[in-house]
Amino acid sequence: QLQLVESGGGLVQPGGSLRLSCAASGFTLDYYAIGWFRQAPGKEREGVSCISRGLSSTDYADSVKGRFTISGDRAKNTVYLQMNGLKPEDTAVYYCAADWSSSPGTCTLVNDKRRYTIWGQGTQVTVSS
Repeated sequence: QLQLVESGGGLVQPGGSLRLSCAASGFTLDYYAIGWFRQAPGKEREGVSCISRGLSSTDYADSVKGRFTISGDRAKNTVYLQMNGLKPEDTAVYYCAADWSSSPGTCTLVNDKRRYTIWGQGTQVTVSS
């Protein structure tokens, strides 16, 4: 069974940090790019960051550049999203998803369900004082 499980969400004060984890099972990160998306209440789901299959390349939305860092651990088959300098506008449910169709060294922040076909259940991140 192909599965992604997110963890690490929670409540944090503005300026604080969280690290989200996305554990993959049933497939390896060598063959799928992984994207992190988020959805705030009343808003569309948006791409935050992604990492290419083989963990060689990354991309970030402008709103998180310089604050968020995506990385992966092949041995644990897990992708992480380190979030620093959190702002109230970062509050959302965060999802990771796997893209089977990406070319090596590339990934997309576009929420294309024809490509991102495996999704986790989501983890809530709330930034508030």
